[in-house]
Amino acid sequence: MIYLDNAATTRTYPEANEILFRVNDAEFYNASALYAEAVDVARSIRRARETVSEALRAGDGEVYFVSGGTEADNTALFCTRKPKGSRIIVSAGEHDAIINPASVLKEQGFDVVTAPIDGNGAVNVEEFAKLLTPETSLVSIMHVSNQTGAINDIKSLVALTRKRAPKAVFHSDGVQAFGKIPVNLRALGVDLYSVSGHKLHAPKGIGALYVAKGVSVHPFVYGGGQEKGFRSGTENSAVILAFATAVERCMKNFELNYSKKREYIEYLAKMLTERLPDTAIITDTGVSAPHILTVAFCGVRGEVLLHALEKYGILVGIGSACSSHKESRFKTLLGLDEAHKDGIVRFSVSEFNDVNEVDFVVDKICESVELLKGYARK
Repeated sequence: MIYLDNAATTRTYPEANEILFRVNDAEFYNASALYAEAVDVARSIRRARETVSEALRAGDGEVYFVSGGTEADNTALFCTRKPKGSRIIVSAGEHDAIINPASVLKEQGFDVVTAPIDGNGAVNVEEFAKLLTPETSLVSIMHVSNQTGAINDIKSLVALTRKRAPKAVFHSDGVQAFGKIPVNLRALGVDLYSVSGHKLHAPKGIGALYVAKGVSVHPFVYGGGQEKGFRSGTENSAVILAFATAVERCMKNFELNYSKKREYIEYLAKMLTERLPDTAIITDTGVSAPHILTVAFCGVRGEVLLHALEKYGILVGIGSACSSHKESRFKTLLGLDEAHKDGIVRFSVSEFNDVNEVDFVVDKICESVELLKGYARK
């Protein structure tokens, strides 16, 4: 099998699986208990938090463990303090974990507006700037587009927000950025930042929300006061420690894997352009994150091509795996013509992919596209 849907989820590292099993089997104690074994678990969780914090270069900010990117995003939108009726800005390319909460806030009376994106999936900075007002209380712009891999210049967007809307809290969804591109939260200047474990070879069901020092966020979940009162509930120590283990490996091999993924994506784009010149390459591989290539094939449907490639053991994506309608919303935003708008396919790689796969993948894509176009002509 050639798995090319790593933006949807990733294979868990073997060492993270080992930690998961070991903790659940032999170190299963409740970190809030007072006996020595439980205290050791609590100490391990503190070390895990330090590992994630250091990888994010979080400085004095706090890193809170949550169930994943969706909870982190929802917490950022719902739990920041915002005057009723104040302006909230999100980008049109956000994941539904931002778009849907923003819709709820709009129903509650907030002035929710959407910043448009360009043809590569990045925020249009000029249009974003026009939306900023002194009444803006919250901005949420993703760091890396989960659809195209486009990288938003978060540092510049934060600076612009500070100038025009000094009271606004700035959140960034970093789910597709963490572990894929260098992340330095101190340098970016964000107030809140969401990450997810299963996007970087940790188990599903774990993520984190970074909260900068001095930023007020009230709890989303109340109870026994875990996570310094921020997120109550007995800590899932096994997945927390597995998450930290995955982060350690990811950071240790970061530069090598960055280059490896970049090489794969650039070669794939080159071969598709040569073999299928009517294919629209949406991702700008020169400036995007290294792991995503989104293209629009001419005259075929992305979903049909996805299933055609399955029989060769090639698994690809057509957009966010979390939402069956997201791809249709996104293709409209990209302004594709009629021949290409239904043919969007997203290829996303990890360190487990090998560039030698590309020729086989492209061969089977060409065969499938030719076959599907043949059916369409009948």
